[in-house]
Amino acid sequence: MKNSIVLFSLFFSITVFAQNNAQTQEEPLESIENLEITPRINLDSISLPKSSEMLEEEAYWALIENSLKETTNQEDQELFLVSEIEKLTPQEMIGFRLRTDQLLYDSYNPELWCAAYIVSGGCSDGGFEYFRCWLISQGKEVFYRVKSNPDALVNEVVEGRESYEFEGFWYVAMNAFKNSTGEDLYSYIDYDAFVTNDENYPLLKFNWNPDEPATMEKVCPVLFQKLWK
Repeated sequence: MKNSIVLFSLFFSITVFAQNNAQTQEEPLESIENLEITPRINLDSISLPKSSEMLEEEAYWALIENSLKETTNQEDQELFLVSEIEKLTPQEMIGFRLRTDQLLYDSYNPELWCAAYIVSGGCSDGGFEYFRCWLISQGKEVFYRVKSNPDALVNEVVEGRESYEFEGFWYVAMNAFKNSTGEDLYSYIDYDAFVTNDENYPLLKFNWNPDEPATMEKVCPVLFQKLWK
């Protein structure tokens, strides 16, 4: 009888140990299988409302200046900006995009378009948008100097450079927002309150014509003399 009890106890111990060991081995597998790659920010949990609030201007320009200090080409600058914008709150990421829209709106004028046309040897609607993105990406001082006097763009001309456009800059906030939340940034913009965007650009009255080069020279004499062939 004692032998039977000993054998039963031994069998029971072995069985329990095997079951516990199996569970221990399975748990990591289950946790790995159930592991989901989720955004760092869950907008459902914070109920982010639509916004028309721009990022504070000095904070905006500080990000641009840091990107210029830390990188040496457009590709790296774009990646740097996306990475830094991802560190902002969702509200601030939206604000970065809105500040960019405001600057693009404020610089939408025929004189600056003339400068872009001369420096690029031609400039379409989209080209002018990406030219202004490039201008913003050069920092606050350059942006406002050239905005107020398009002929001052001559100081930013680099020998052998073919393009003065930065398409990727247009998307940095949207990409950062998508990476951080999994959502489309534009879904969180209050377009009823924020109207200074590309949907509401004013109708421009051009004071220059590429078919009449003298009119372009009148707008940007220094730039024209240096670059127009």
